[in-house]
Amino acid sequence: MPKQLLQSLFSDKLAGVDTESVHKAIAHRLVFSVGKDAVTATARDWFYATAFMTRDRLIERWMETMRSYYVADAKRVYYLSMEFLMGRTLMNGLLNLSFEKECRQALHKHGLDLRQVSEIESDAALGNGGLGRLAACFLDSMATLNIPGYGYGIRYEYGMFSQRIEGGRQVEHPDNWLRYGNPWEFARPEVLFQVKFGGRVVEFSDEDGVLRHHWVDTEDVMAMAYDTPIPGFATSTVNNMRLWAAKASRDFELKYFNEGNYIKAVEDKNESENLSKVLYPDDSTAMGRELRLKQQHFFVSASLQDILFRFSKLHKNFDELPDKVAVQLNDTHPSIAIAELMRILVDVHHLEWSRAWDITTRTFSYTTHTLMSEALETWPVAMFEQILPRHLQIIYEINHRFLKGVMHSFPGDNELRQRMSIIGEDQGRRVRMAHLAVVGSHRVNGVAQIHTELMRQTIFADFDRYFPGKIVNMTNGITPRRWLNQANPLLSALITSRIGDGWIKDLDQLRRLIPLAEDAQFRQEFAAVKRANKQRFAAEMKHCMDIDIDVDSLFDVQIKRIHEYKRQLLNVLHVVTLYKRLCDNPHSETVPRTVIFAGKAAPGYAMAKLIIKLINDVADIVNNDMRIQGRLKLVFVPNYGVSVAEYLIPAADLSEQSNMKLALNGALTIGTMDGANVEIRSEVGENNIFIFGLTTDQVGRLRTSGYRPTDYYMANDELRQAVDMIARGYFSPEEPDRFRPIVDNLLTHGDHYLLLADYGSYLACQKEVEAAYGNQEQWLRKVILNVANMGKFSSDRTIQQYAAEIWQAKAVTR
Repeated sequence: MPKQLLQSLFSDKLAGVDTESVHKAIAHRLVFSVGKDAVTATARDWFYATAFMTRDRLIERWMETMRSYYVADAKRVYYLSMEFLMGRTLMNGLLNLSFEKECRQALHKHGLDLRQVSEIESDAALGNGGLGRLAACFLDSMATLNIPGYGYGIRYEYGMFSQRIEGGRQVEHPDNWLRYGNPWEFARPEVLFQVKFGGRVVEFSDEDGVLRHHWVDTEDVMAMAYDTPIPGFATSTVNNMRLWAAKASRDFELKYFNEGNYIKAVEDKNESENLSKVLYPDDSTAMGRELRLKQQHFFVSASLQDILFRFSKLHKNFDELPDKVAVQLNDTHPSIAIAELMRILVDVHHLEWSRAWDITTRTFSYTTHTLMSEALETWPVAMFEQILPRHLQIIYEINHRFLKGVMHSFPGDNELRQRMSIIGEDQGRRVRMAHLAVVGSHRVNGVAQIHTELMRQTIFADFDRYFPGKIVNMTNGITPRRWLNQANPLLSALITSRIGDGWIKDLDQLRRLIPLAEDAQFRQEFAAVKRANKQRFAAEMKHCMDIDIDVDSLFDVQIKRIHEYKRQLLNVLHVVTLYKRLCDNPHSETVPRTVIFAGKAAPGYAMAKLIIKLINDVADIVNNDMRIQGRLKLVFVPNYGVSVAEYLIPAADLSEQSNMKLALNGALTIGTMDGANVEIRSEVGENNIFIFGLTTDQVGRLRTSGYRPTDYYMANDELRQAVDMIARGYFSPEEPDRFRPIVDNLLTHGDHYLLLADYGSYLACQKEVEAAYGNQEQWLRKVILNVANMGKFSSDRTIQQYAAEIWQAKAVTR
């Protein structure tokens, strides 16, 4: 089906996708684009030749897509995100264009293996985790569904740091992902926008007596565009991701150069271009915080100028903007866009305030990913005033008018006004960016049903009361193209052999696998696929880390950003308990288990980095203790990213907490009843997921009544033993107090994330996991039913919901 479509598309005017055409195109690109022949070409040269060949087959469709949007005068969706965790592009492009097999055969004719060639590509590590990966999934789904969608972000010269483990500790190294260039991007030096910082605001009255504002004496940086095509699967649509790089407004001061002071001449240039150097600068310093705020305004200002330039090609009346433009803010990072659009409309185009505000609020919508008030971004007013003085004035005016409305609706409730104010007074005067985003958007969405309900009840309860209906739910999803079709070709082939390949675009079709859970032959084939994936991962670990992993053991996987609230520490306590049991009773009957962690800690987050050290110190003792005979193993996989995930996820048997990608690839979930787990449980059935711990209501009651973690510590012998082993230096004999801060957090500083409260329930649930895994036929039934019921969690479903309920955007097909 996809092949016939593409052959017809390419038959006359586009490059061919048959094996012979691809073979010739690679050879041609090797010579004329890479400048090598087959004799002198390196493996990297062959990768570039293959990438250029693939890109050629995108370009004309890309251009036709962009033209079709103008012809249709379509409403466009602009997804603003500080992160896009794209991963490698070659295999994704080949599979979405449906000529991966032909490319494999063509490279084989050249004596090359496609998988080895594709692994030369660097990950585009322009993100840190869920936020950036969600953005990448959404771009894929918008293209697949023919939604006119664009991604806007920053072209970081250095992505998320490269993580190495040295002496058990995380050590950050620069991730120079552009070291060898990027064959997928197109530099657009002609697409250049001025972005202003600092300066001062001059007020004056125009000839009609209207008060105007002029932002002057600014420090200017130029934003230059780099475009990357984003192909949909089995469609002619190729959308665009546009990333901004900072360029100096002038190369250097010629006066300094002529005086021989070259260092001074390039100083300003370097400082300007630092804006797009690094993803998430360390915000533990004032300089780092300033840079982060500047990054946010930099990419938002350039994006809005670009959006308005494109809009103005066909439209002159800004009242039409919300009918032709939808801007989605991915978390609070881009929320300065609300003030920036108001500045452009009021100061530059002289729209009356109320008219500009109506346009702005109908254009923006906002996604929030957190329930923790401390994670909602705020900026000191003094810093904001120094960097963006005009925007602060605009925010003051937005806040004044908003609070006036609150006062009229709830007269006399001054505490309510203080809670809802965009300017917080609690810890010094600060701009609350989440409040700005809520006030300035027509829709605000959470990312899971329970998350949205709690958002309405907690952090945004006042706003939900004042703006009834504004807060809605959009349950997140993942793209099945990347996370099953590409990451797990063996399972994809097995599924397709039984139900066809329609599931790749319609994940609900996986429900046709439900009867096959009772098919002994299918269960056997499924088990063979899982074992092959585990063998592949084990081989990779042996090659990269020189660790031997038992592929018959249960692969217990937790892959999350390392953070206290992600509760990796609860998993470590379980490992220590299992280890103690095996030491006390070496001949006990237990299911062999390999516990696998992966994830990065923020460079300035000392506690998270100490947890990584603890994991590795525990691993050093457990993995080398001859008494347990390899029945328990602990592994920390360094430098977790999309490419590592593509090896690890298909191999997992058990997914800790919540991960749609693992469930889709045949791992059962163990987790608490929060986040996506509530909806996963509803879809897969309560007998096919392992739930432990306190419910949301129980957590609230426990905190209200006064949580005393030491009560749990004293009441549970195994918990006390595990904590004491860590506290007394069992895993760090050369430095017994190394992990004292972790223990103090649990026992004397309140155990904020309730690990000790959930420990007993978690261990009991893990016992259920062992029992279930011991009955492999029953385990396989559960696993197959998990895969079969994951259709709801496709990002295609999420994007269709956004398009219908928030963006009012329609597909454009040719």
